[in-house]
Amino acid sequence: MSWGFLPLANGFFDRLPAARQAAANRYWLDQASINEIAAKHELCPYYLAQEMARWSDVIVGDVSHYFDQQALLFGLSQQNEWRSVPLIDEAHNLIDRARSMYSAELNQGQFSGAAKAAPASLKKTFTALQRAWRRLITAHQPAAATAQTGAEPERYILTTVPTELTTALQRLISEIGDYLTEFAADPELQAVLFDSAAFLKLAEQFGEHSLCTLTVRTSAKTNRKLARQTASLALQNLIPADFLAPRFQHAEAAILFSATLSPARYYHDLLGLPDATCGQTIASPFSPQQLQLNVLKVSTRFNDRARSLPAISQRIAEQYQARSGNYLVYLSSFAYLKQLQDYFAKQHPHIFTVTQTSGMSEAERLAFIARFRNERGLVGFAVLGGAFSEGIDLPGDALVGVFIATLGLPPFDDYHQQLAQRLAARFGAKQSYAYTYLYPGLRKVIQAAGRLIRTPDDTGVIELIDDRFTHTEIQALLPTWWREYELY
Repeated sequence: MSWGFLPLANGFFDRLPAARQAAANRYWLDQASINEIAAKHELCPYYLAQEMARWSDVIVGDVSHYFDQQALLFGLSQQNEWRSVPLIDEAHNLIDRARSMYSAELNQGQFSGAAKAAPASLKKTFTALQRAWRRLITAHQPAAATAQTGAEPERYILTTVPTELTTALQRLISEIGDYLTEFAADPELQAVLFDSAAFLKLAEQFGEHSLCTLTVRTSAKTNRKLARQTASLALQNLIPADFLAPRFQHAEAAILFSATLSPARYYHDLLGLPDATCGQTIASPFSPQQLQLNVLKVSTRFNDRARSLPAISQRIAEQYQARSGNYLVYLSSFAYLKQLQDYFAKQHPHIFTVTQTSGMSEAERLAFIARFRNERGLVGFAVLGGAFSEGIDLPGDALVGVFIATLGLPPFDDYHQQLAQRLAARFGAKQSYAYTYLYPGLRKVIQAAGRLIRTPDDTGVIELIDDRFTHTEIQALLPTWWREYELY
């Protein structure tokens, strides 16, 4: 593929030596420095940063730069036979991140939109692709005229990636690539090109580590138009180990660290770590004396949530009265959050509350955190696993207590049932439930609780709200420095 349709590409290699020297003279390159040097030398900052990776001893970046299927750093490591040593912070996130990196989705509507604006030379190829989409839909759904309209989308699990569709995609990629080498860049065609290429690369490696799912949506009929069916095709990675293992094997060494890398076997299996991998548990810098651990023995299971509201609300109020300050309350869903927040506000209107809402903007999220840093006497309600349960620091009296009203278990939906089946086939039925539900759920619990004690001087209370927290097998998975709990 040519550079001809990329911005700031013309004369890139002519201007590169001077820009590279200027960058090397900085010794420390951050985004601002790269942007400044790229602008001065009229180069694309993204490609200048890629080039400087070849001239750097230490590179700090997102894990995708080494582990993604298009990863620059991994490719350079192979090409130049580097002795790379990835240091992976917050490594507990790599399982979900890798699943995302090795998943892809194509939407029929994207191709329909691009086809309308496509040049005449590409019309025939787009038509062939749309024909492949329609045949794929009709192979799984009745005709649009008889399909139930306005219903929930239908989802089908396919055993193979549809050959007719991938063949049409290959032809489209080839022709779009040829077109863009001769004519000005078209953002919509570029998006189709890149999305299709990424999908096909994963399709070539499709296996038991992933799902291929077809989703069909039937639009409602109108006075002038019949119901219309559209589809999307997704490759969803379930077991990232198959993709990550070659990257770990190629590295000279790798160090993964996190406060929640337990149990080790779970991460070893899902990440595809080498058999020789060894682990070390480092004693916490915090002491049990900094923490008061309570367990409220009520059920937060779906059918019991309405009945749980009075007991949870009362415990929050009692703790607030015992020590006034800022508290965070984590729930399993926005629906449960709203139920509890509404009930608590009615029972205790004198206590100020702040609530996470679905789809908060970055400015709204920052404002939420700022209130905890600048005010006192707040009770905040948030969703476990969301923006406020990991990666935020509220040291000192900015946060004096955390309530977690859930085990954090993922939903028992079709996706997780399929995941459980694949994990059972790979790692054994005994591990299936723990790998699919228990370990990911408790990891979120521990991460959320970790918002409380951030320095050796912090003190506070963690209240785990669910009767299952009294079970021995659950307690064995909690941090060892948490002292014995008080039961309510």
